[in-house]
Amino acid sequence: MPPMTTGFTEQRVTVADGVSLHVAVGGSGSPVVLLHGFPQTHLMWRHVAADLAADHTVIVPDLRGYGASDKPADPDGHAYSKRTMGRDVVALARALGHERFALAGHDRGALVAIRTGLDHPEAVTHLASLDVLPTLDTWDVMRGTSAAVGFHLYLMAQPPGLPEAMIAGAADEFFGHFLDIWATDPDAIPADVRAEYLRASREAIPSIVADYRASAGVDVAHDRADLESGTVLRMPVTVLQQDWGAALGFDAAARWRAWAPDLDHRTVTCGHFMAEEAPADVVKALRDLLAR
Repeated sequence: MPPMTTGFTEQRVTVADGVSLHVAVGGSGSPVVLLHGFPQTHLMWRHVAADLAADHTVIVPDLRGYGASDKPADPDGHAYSKRTMGRDVVALARALGHERFALAGHDRGALVAIRTGLDHPEAVTHLASLDVLPTLDTWDVMRGTSAAVGFHLYLMAQPPGLPEAMIAGAADEFFGHFLDIWATDPDAIPADVRAEYLRASREAIPSIVADYRASAGVDVAHDRADLESGTVLRMPVTVLQQDWGAALGFDAAARWRAWAPDLDHRTVTCGHFMAEEAPADVVKALRDLLAR
């Protein structure tokens, strides 16, 4: 496995019965937790984490079901709900001595971060989301032929069996497809890191599919319940997002304002893998957020 970044140590931390997360920790100061996306591992934060570690304790786990973290079975459809994964994040921070922390997530990690902020406002001081909408909104804007861009969401929403078998039949091609089409700068993901992403994803197909399947079921129910009850993100929120609203016909900032009254919404020009393609821009946005 390529190293996270100089000065970070890697360890395993138990966060639930039978579940431990692989985590890299570096720096000192107020804590910041960084959650990776698909089809990646904690390595996607290597540039951003190195910068933030100058004056923060930076905690960078592999999510449950990904990378070197545990991949529990999912008998009832709840093992990979974002609520469950959010509890992992809070337990991880507490195990490392932090009751309160800033939280940033990319892609799947952003969905975990959003749910963590909604469920644990006492723990999350600041929240950043990179290139997603909340789960309920994601499904709402995917309509007509434009929804083809999210074909993987529909594939992995199917009942257990078929999606796993189809992806396993061409795993590197499947996961590599997203690394290729979502990046505007292919050199931002060097060969050794790309190989690690493919290896880690290839070895985690059932749990990755379970994560996505939860977002077509239990995660939607949790979001809808919060929307109906008026639950919002109470902390300062920064969103970095490609201009998907223009492409798919929705107002991304307006969607976000319904969830985050204290919102800084920024549209980026880089590709999806912004922490690797434009790490300086991500660091600036995070430091601006932490100063609010």
